[in-house]
Amino acid sequence: MLAEIETEATLAERWLLRFEQALTRGDSGLLEPLFHRDSHWRDVVALSWDIKTLSGREHFIGPLGFDARQSRPHHFALSRERTPPRVATRSGIGAIEAIFRFETAFGRGSGVLRLTPADGSAEPKAWALLTALDELKGYEEQSGRARPSGKAHSRDFRGPNWLDLRRKAARYEDRDPAVIVVGGGQAGLSIAARLGQLGVDTLIVDREGRIGDNWRNRYHALTLHNQVQVNHLPYMPFPASWPTYIPKDKLAGWFETYVESLELNFWTETEFEGGGYDERHGRWTVSLRRADGTRRQMQPRHIVLATGVSGIPNLPDIPGLKDFAGKVVHSSRYEDGEAWAGKRALVIGTGNSGHDIAQDLYSGGAKVTLVQRSPTLVVNIEPSAQLPYALYDEGPSLEDCDLIATSIPTVLARQSHIRFTQQAKAMDKTLLDGLQRVGFKLDDGEDGTGWQFKYLTRGGGYYFNVGCSDLIAESAIALRQFADIDTFVAEGARMRDGTMLPADLVVLATGYKGQEHLVGKLFGEAIARRVGPIWGFGDGQELRNMFTRTPQPGLWFIAGSLAQCRINSKYLALQIKASEVGLLGAR
Repeated sequence: MLAEIETEATLAERWLLRFEQALTRGDSGLLEPLFHRDSHWRDVVALSWDIKTLSGREHFIGPLGFDARQSRPHHFALSRERTPPRVATRSGIGAIEAIFRFETAFGRGSGVLRLTPADGSAEPKAWALLTALDELKGYEEQSGRARPSGKAHSRDFRGPNWLDLRRKAARYEDRDPAVIVVGGGQAGLSIAARLGQLGVDTLIVDREGRIGDNWRNRYHALTLHNQVQVNHLPYMPFPASWPTYIPKDKLAGWFETYVESLELNFWTETEFEGGGYDERHGRWTVSLRRADGTRRQMQPRHIVLATGVSGIPNLPDIPGLKDFAGKVVHSSRYEDGEAWAGKRALVIGTGNSGHDIAQDLYSGGAKVTLVQRSPTLVVNIEPSAQLPYALYDEGPSLEDCDLIATSIPTVLARQSHIRFTQQAKAMDKTLLDGLQRVGFKLDDGEDGTGWQFKYLTRGGGYYFNVGCSDLIAESAIALRQFADIDTFVAEGARMRDGTMLPADLVVLATGYKGQEHLVGKLFGEAIARRVGPIWGFGDGQELRNMFTRTPQPGLWFIAGSLAQCRINSKYLALQIKASEVGLLGAR
């Protein structure tokens, strides 16, 4: 595609040299010709202390030059120890893809460059560029050659050993943590592990009784819906012998192992009751209620809400449901279908939880009706749902795959997911036709972007088929539309046509409220209004208020899949560390 006498590495090296010269001179006249007009720049706290994506050369040349004057990037070079430059197809376009390294005045970073041919030019131009921070100078992670020696624990036979010190540290008897992480799932563990490696004193609090209960206490048949190679936590990859789709209890046990191995401070059975922020002193005052009913006040400088996209259950106002004589439970509190053998169950909602619970009830011997509220995207879990993860099977290391995934601007990711969605629909045509024959309403997501963008914008609205769709298509699990229900009565749902849909159990698989509702509950409506919407994109290309500074100093958010938490916890931890050492102020 480009001049055959030039290697991909040579072309990338020459572009990086010209790029550094242009940045060093502060000359936009030298910088502009390096990029296509419709190119993209994504910076992840490397040059700007922000996570941002700017598309269109005329929109980012100025900000790129300004940020470079502040951060003084230099020493751009190909990363020889990483995946070498190669031609790769991203968002349907073939490009030279090269991983590079660089330094700034305060840190070291990595980036991804994509070059494509330019009309009328012998040199290729940049189509997409990522600059991402890896570490802060003088505050590198305490790992590898920088790991603790452990010698002190074996030299003083009368003093405390490692276990004594660990137990004392976790009790916080004589100090407060710098950071309190609320929530002990993959988000909380990932950010606490990253902060621990940076020497930031961090406490995780979780209301569950045991580490991993956020997975362990979910319905009996649950497994992860994406494959093991995508789902590793930071620093501790899953064993190579683990199954492709990890069962919930296996993951819950791993969470316990992870906390112990990485020496994370974790308080179970602890309710974070909320608190307020002291602007003058830059600290929170928060209340924690322990299992024995006692309360502990703490004054951390930072709070990370890691309660997930699924925070407060959404309980819609359903006509007459208060008159229903049977049991009503939200999907977050559903446990097992065996107790409902021989009973009649209505499951309201057709996302992943609704389908999985319906299938679990059916397998337990219940007579199940799934009630659809709105059109739903359905995709077979394999291979169709795994199409977006093809990168992780291409051969690069996990570290390189994560960097490449980070480098894809949202506008290009949308194009990729439109293609994935069309490909999946063709692969799943027989299943989708069968669902439509029984009246199931399907959709493809906004603008046909598929399930992943449904997740990023709504947190749900799709189903990875592990068998429930087949049962629906065969009418083994009945299907009704919520719009056809007139009201609930004691016996069940009375339909608009006058017929009755009797039930003993109603499961509300109706999703969750946005995290801004939790912010209001914990910190008051004034802070909730200051922060604004959380998750989703709004008018930009970045998730709102996620993984970065928010309008409320000292309040941070992390959520998402295991992969999202692994990737973005790195950048969130670096920002908190930079704040701790005076490099980063409030937004």
